[in-house]
Amino acid sequence: METHTQKFKIRLGLFVLGGLAIFMLAVFIIGKQKNLFNPVFKLTTTFYNVSGLQVGNNVRFSGINVGVVDNIQIINDSTVKVDMLIKKDVWKFIKSDCRMAIGSEGLIGDKLLVISQGSSDAPLAKEGQRLESNEPVETDHIMESLDVTANNVEVITDQLAEIMIKINGGSGTLGRLIQDTILAENLNKTIVNLKQSSKSLDENMTAVKHNFLFKGYFNRKAKKEAAKKEKNP
Repeated sequence: METHTQKFKIRLGLFVLGGLAIFMLAVFIIGKQKNLFNPVFKLTTTFYNVSGLQVGNNVRFSGINVGVVDNIQIINDSTVKVDMLIKKDVWKFIKSDCRMAIGSEGLIGDKLLVISQGSSDAPLAKEGQRLESNEPVETDHIMESLDVTANNVEVITDQLAEIMIKINGGSGTLGRLIQDTILAENLNKTIVNLKQSSKSLDENMTAVKHNFLFKGYFNRKAKKEAAKKEKNP
């Protein structure tokens, strides 16, 4: 009987010690998240839509976690107030013209608050000061825009495919030009004739310039052009 009682006391003692260890661990984790063991100061901001931000989410400055979201409160139908607890050792970097924005820990990670850097000549933020905010872009709106873009790309692709089918089938001017060898040959001949005509015209103009009837005209024209160049170098 005494042996059973002793074993029961040992088990009870281990259970109590385990419970205390778990309790202390929970207090440590919660205290670390809430910065209960570090001196903090309070800041606040407002949003029209917090986009899924929750109490306990991180507050980040220059890519470093510097605090946590302490409270979220709906003020009215267009304003949501967000309170933050920020570590005091970064107070000297938080200026009064810093702006707040809602970000995320990745594409599908937890939401967080991001404090942008202020101007160097601005005064430091005061305890409890409200910082201006930038409204977040909703993921739903981004997906809607991507969906519209994808639909437009699909329509353009279909139209290009239809045009290429018509061209390959010889429809339209371009299709006939590509598919009709006679038309293509006639076009080549026309280009050759134009080149020959241009060459003949150049030869005729050269002959005219050397003709004594027109030589005076071209000499006077050359002198006028030379005079213009001298006036306007």
